[in-house]
Amino acid sequence: MPELNSGDTAWLLVSSALVMIMLPGLALFYGGLVRRKNVLSTIMHSFFALALVSVIWVAIGFSLAFGSDVNGMGLIGGLDFVGFANVGMEANADYAAGVPFILFAAFQMMFACITAALISGAFAERKRFGAFVLFTVLWSILVYAPLAHWVWAPGGWLRELGALDFAGGTVVHISSGVSALVAAVVIGRRYTNGDRLDPHDVPMTVLGAGLLWFGWFGFNAGSALAANGLAANAFLVTTVAASAAVLSWVGVSYWHRGKVSVVGAATGAVAGLVGITPAAGFVTAGGAIVIGVGAGAICYGATLLLRHRLRIDDALDVFAVHGVGGAFGAVATGVLAVAAIGGVSGAIEGNVAQVGIQAVAVLAAASFAAVATFGIVKVVEFVLGLRVGQEAEEVGLDLALHGEAAYQP
Repeated sequence: MPELNSGDTAWLLVSSALVMIMLPGLALFYGGLVRRKNVLSTIMHSFFALALVSVIWVAIGFSLAFGSDVNGMGLIGGLDFVGFANVGMEANADYAAGVPFILFAAFQMMFACITAALISGAFAERKRFGAFVLFTVLWSILVYAPLAHWVWAPGGWLRELGALDFAGGTVVHISSGVSALVAAVVIGRRYTNGDRLDPHDVPMTVLGAGLLWFGWFGFNAGSALAANGLAANAFLVTTVAASAAVLSWVGVSYWHRGKVSVVGAATGAVAGLVGITPAAGFVTAGGAIVIGVGAGAICYGATLLLRHRLRIDDALDVFAVHGVGGAFGAVATGVLAVAAIGGVSGAIEGNVAQVGIQAVAVLAAASFAAVATFGIVKVVEFVLGLRVGQEAEEVGLDLALHGEAAYQP
């Protein structure tokens, strides 16, 4: 049995807490972007997802994601760990040899929670709370857990193919971004009655972005599962990519609109963090700059395409930032991976085939998430209905659904 390493264990404990803090960060980031009459309902989505998905993860999610492969096809885990059975305090050589297996499971639990919460930005200001709950339960079990098995579990078919995803470009960001797009299309545009859709509290959004940036160090550097050089590299490239994306987003936005947007800077940072997530354990600081610059510019263009050309009401740009940014980062990993860091070369070192493998992973994750999410949304629509009524939407979801107001008149 592998021996526990106290340093690795301490770092993964801290990293798990850092990923958890991303949920309050996301709540503030999203909460500031909506109208004041919907801020509590938007915050509640992230806060409630933390509680709901944690229970789902212990009950069945972890087992489906990391249990022994069913039928050897690399598609789904078995029932080895239902209710956290056989998830003990000793190490498990298949996943994290130097830390308690229960800590690895808790770390992965935080990933499942933040992924489900990310989707909520697409249907902000118009979805029934009960519909959100049912959707989150079904999506966490039927979409997130299988994708995590494909990419990270021994025997998972994308892992066996050689796909690189250090901390969740496919599992977290492509899946949530594509699912958000499907949900936004099915649920339809918000009813505005002439009122503007501007963010009600930009400082709240910037504070949320800062907490996300802070928590992302646990997200990426923690994915090394050890306190070592790989974690240090992931830590560095995470902040470098975010910084480069801020410069890129703000620069492109200024060229396009002639204004330096504070919301744009915050969103650009998130785009850079998304882009570097699959690559954090494989690229240099120079590669991180390339990914950050590309993610900032490409995700900015994607927001314009969805909002103004396609007229899709992805309320908080989940697909443009997470879906597009995650896909870009995954493919860029295949280009920029350096063997001296993660043990795998990319096209820059002559391994052009890795780009094709990354593209297969992107297409597989996006296709599966799209089809499965469409089915889930339709089931939820049939069982509970998706949207609140027009009157409730005009009043605001804070009062209509929660009977509370964020701000007194």
